[in-house]
Amino acid sequence: MGKKISIDPITRLEGHGKIDIFLNDSGDVENAYLQVPELRGFEVFAKGRPAEEMPRITPKICGVCPTAHHICSAKTLDMLYDVQPPPAAKKIRELMYCAFMMESHTLHFFFLGAPDFISGPDAPADERNILGVLKETGIDAGLKVIRIRKKLRDIISYIGGRVIHPVCGLPGGVSRRIEEKEKDKIVSAAEEAVEFAKFSLEIFNRTVLENKKYKQIITDDTYRHETNYMGLVDENNRVNFYDGKIRVVSPRGEEISRFEEKDYLDHITEHTESWSYIKFPYLKKIGWKGFTDGENSGVFRVAPLARLNASDGMATELAQKEYERMYETLGGKPAHNTLAYHWARLIEILYSAERMLQLARDKEITSPQIRNIPYSKPSEGIGVTEAPRGTLFHHYKTNEEGILTSVNLLVATVNNSAAICMSIRKAAEKLIKNSEVSEGILNRVEMAFRAYDPCLACATHSLPGQMPLELNIYNNSKEKIRTIQRKGRE
Repeated sequence: MGKKISIDPITRLEGHGKIDIFLNDSGDVENAYLQVPELRGFEVFAKGRPAEEMPRITPKICGVCPTAHHICSAKTLDMLYDVQPPPAAKKIRELMYCAFMMESHTLHFFFLGAPDFISGPDAPADERNILGVLKETGIDAGLKVIRIRKKLRDIISYIGGRVIHPVCGLPGGVSRRIEEKEKDKIVSAAEEAVEFAKFSLEIFNRTVLENKKYKQIITDDTYRHETNYMGLVDENNRVNFYDGKIRVVSPRGEEISRFEEKDYLDHITEHTESWSYIKFPYLKKIGWKGFTDGENSGVFRVAPLARLNASDGMATELAQKEYERMYETLGGKPAHNTLAYHWARLIEILYSAERMLQLARDKEITSPQIRNIPYSKPSEGIGVTEAPRGTLFHHYKTNEEGILTSVNLLVATVNNSAAICMSIRKAAEKLIKNSEVSEGILNRVEMAFRAYDPCLACATHSLPGQMPLELNIYNNSKEKIRTIQRKGRE
């Protein structure tokens, strides 16, 4: 009889999940599953609320990426109320968004991803953390991380009203302009951010790319899938986090589609499985062919590496040079190496800093014209942004009074969910042989999902969805007199 191995809970991610690995009689991997046991019903309990409350409701989905949901929600309201923000408002939104993207990517790289490389994938568990990273890179690196994250969060707080759950986004604009005296502070912080981004890439180059063992891990077939890729691009097919069109390319890098957010349902649909609360989006044109990759699979990937694969380059000078270096090193484009997500994330840190500096220096950023008041009757709105974890869609329908009748949130991690399951299974199959399992091997299996920086709290929206529940009833003497149980989906 085969054997079951569980990694429960999985570590260094947002949310809760476990990995079940099933071995056959020979001790090799027969199958592996990522199971997410939590369910969050934001799409359901948002119905009946005024639509303008959504930029304040949806950030509560996740304390890690609230700005992504806030700005995406504000953009959705722009379409819902048929109103375009003034140029200054768009730039203010994008400025805050770039600060958020850089802060989130910095957190993931140094605290969650880097321990697998800088400390080492086989290092003891108590060293695979930020303290192990600082042991190798020096305390000064840690101080730089703390300093830049504070400065970035100060920018988000100033523009957004608060850093965890911003409140600045309104249909047709933002609630607060940028004053001249604050602009100078933001420029200074952005200049420091550019230097920090270059510093982070130097660390990656020195500790990972110049280490043959680690470079081999990145390029190894264990962490490789030839999938389709999706990302938001500008008019020149350059990466853009805030606005543009959604572009999808094949495993060979050929453009499959390029569409506006309002047409997303013509291109994407979702598959469900009984063993997870996460849905599995796929390309409608190709269809669901299971958890497989290649030209005939509808599975696609999003987030840093996918954004770079789906684009023709970066829109800033320094990031473009790093973009070219990455593809030259990995042997061409598109790159299918899952662990290269970490490298792509650092390139996006540099792009975020450069773009933030461009926007902060823009004379229009301090314009008092920050909102156009909507007058149209609401009906339907769709918004899209690039969250740190990939392409994020919000879709609202309302009655004429603006009360929500339908909400669909296709969040970033969900778009990667099929690929994450595929990556975990392949890593387990390649690494576990003859029932030989060590802590280091299990960590390497976890590395397959960690590269995607998944946010599982955001991702659990599957319907019908039923959470397991146990209710214990006690009398006034604190004696348990009855237990009521409801099983979750099997």
